Amino acid sequence: MSLAEQPAFASTIEALKAKTRFVPGFPVEGVIFEDLTPVLADAQAFGMVVDELAAAAKDMGADMIGGLDARGFLLGSAVAYKLGLGILAIRKKGKLPPPVYTKEYELEYGTAALELPASGIDLVGKKVVLIDDVLATGGTLVAATELIHELGGQVAGYGVVLEVEALEGRSRLHSCPVYVVSHP
Repeated sequence: MSLAEQPAFASTIEALKAKTRFVPGFPVEGVIFEDLTPVLADAQAFGMVVDELAAAAKDMGADMIGGLDARGFLLGSAVAYKLGLGILAIRKKGKLPPPVYTKEYELEYGTAALELPASGIDLVGKKVVLIDDVLATGGTLVAATELIHELGGQVAGYGVVLEVEALEGRSRLHSCPVYVVSHP
């Protein structure tokens, strides 16, 4: 039985939301940054999040976990370890030596890019579950999906802790399941 099926899950989700720090005007005016750092620093909350994401990734048939720079690295690494899978570190632009595959994308407050090495990782035919902290506009997950496809892999689904529903990012993730920990 997953945590979501347990009666105590709703109160645990409320505790998780209470630990999340909401920072208005960061990184730019008009954006409310949802900071999960306090959640990650709390052993019980972190464990609950990892357990939920791992159960979802297992249900999605993951062969590998893709963690998005930077909080997705923390969450994805723990999920991959729990499932006995490898972790694919999907980096922000300029953090990897060339050659790399690069995908630019739009944020709610600008543009950014993600990269993966052009060699040394075999994704052909592998099902990757992408893990990140927050689903906002969906741009980061769409860019990561395109990178996985360029390297011959498939995205089996997405796992996030929080979703900013007003930004409708889920609508950009057409063909795969999306698991959100904070939705009981």
